[in-house]
Amino acid sequence: MHQALEGKQALVAGGGRGIGAAIVERLASEGAKVTFTYASSQNAAEQLVKQVAAAGGRAHAVPVDSADRQQLRELVQDVASSGGLDIVVANAGGGVIKPLSELDDAAIDRMIDVNIRGTVDLVRFAIPQMRSGGRVVTIGSVSAHYMPDDGTSVYGMTKAAVASLVQGLARELGPRGITVNNVQPGPVDTDANPADGPAADWLRSLIPVGRFGTTDEVASLVAYLASDAASLINGTSIDIDGGYSS
Repeated sequence: MHQALEGKQALVAGGGRGIGAAIVERLASEGAKVTFTYASSQNAAEQLVKQVAAAGGRAHAVPVDSADRQQLRELVQDVASSGGLDIVVANAGGGVIKPLSELDDAAIDRMIDVNIRGTVDLVRFAIPQMRSGGRVVTIGSVSAHYMPDDGTSVYGMTKAAVASLVQGLARELGPRGITVNNVQPGPVDTDANPADGPAADWLRSLIPVGRFGTTDEVASLVAYLASDAASLINGTSIDIDGGYSS
């Protein structure tokens, strides 16, 4: 049976848990050889490698802080030297949900360093290594353009920056046959935002389909954008949120 990503080499930043782990599993199941990074969840990352292998896939975990420019530079060089680079998924990120006046310096700096600069660095180091037909997929958030509460201003700003970056990169890389797209999840059932968490009922009331998304649903969209079938989709931000931001 033909696998859509057979022979492709993928790099997923922030793949140790949640949405990132689902992306790693899906890309590997489609035939890609996947290297993924994790920040601190070593046990989860090692378990993910085992799960992928048990399913017949290939995955390798590397501890990397996406706010560390040199670590990202070395990571991209190492991955590319072991077989080229076809797919880059920038999923590393995070946020502190508080009103701006309540955020401290460290929280603001961390969101900017990981969500914006880490994404920029990952992609700029990867660009020279990517083959024609390559795919760059960033994981943003509907918070880039929809904020129903009063604590997402800085987090949303960082995700809006990613959406803008993707539009510019689409023009830069399109002539090389490389597409760049941004996936913007709404509420997704993860450890960080569980579907039975304290804010879950309120969030569900804002979602027309009446439920949180799943990590597998987001991973499915990423896998499609990473495939040859999506070669005409470029420079877009795609909401996957059940109508949450409509």
